[in-house]
Amino acid sequence: MRFLLVVLSLLLSGPALAGGGPLGIDHRLSYDNSGIWSRHNQDLFEGITLATVVGGALWEGGESKLGQTYWRAIDSVALGAVASTAGKYIFTRARPSQTDDPNQWFKGGSHYSFPSGEVTFMSAAVTPFVLQYHEEHPAVWALELLPAYTAMARMKVQAHWQTDVLAGWALGAASGYLASKPETPVILSVLPHGFMVGFGKRW
Repeated sequence: MRFLLVVLSLLLSGPALAGGGPLGIDHRLSYDNSGIWSRHNQDLFEGITLATVVGGALWEGGESKLGQTYWRAIDSVALGAVASTAGKYIFTRARPSQTDDPNQWFKGGSHYSFPSGEVTFMSAAVTPFVLQYHEEHPAVWALELLPAYTAMARMKVQAHWQTDVLAGWALGAASGYLASKPETPVILSVLPHGFMVGFGKRW
């Protein structure tokens, strides 16, 4: 948990100037689309995460604890995507790249800053694994570095404000929690029974 506190302090840190937004912490970071923060690398991490979740679910199936967790991650990602997309269309907040005023809400089309869909995705993808394995494998908390990285990267390219990424992180965690409640993962339960047996067991 200590590294999460460090990450949150970095997310909330900024110039001595008073911030804005709903929590008074929003400010635009200096633009940086290079190195690890580049949009290319953001897309790469997101693609690897999605491929891992979907590939793991298909490989493991739904008969093992790990397989069930992969399928719950798929449920979580789907739920998070619906919720974050709805939030963007409801709040239509201007991005830091569009304005230096974090209080620009309900601006209409093309203003989709709140919440961060990418951070929601990363948080939704890792939360079921953290909930399932944190007691027996505490190192699983390290997966939270993925939404932490994404949050910082999205702010670095001026795509989101601090409260956008924090809201996305919380929304993804809530999606993961809800996806972990049903006895059987929802998407798996509506697929043909063959998906219960992963490809790994067939070969």
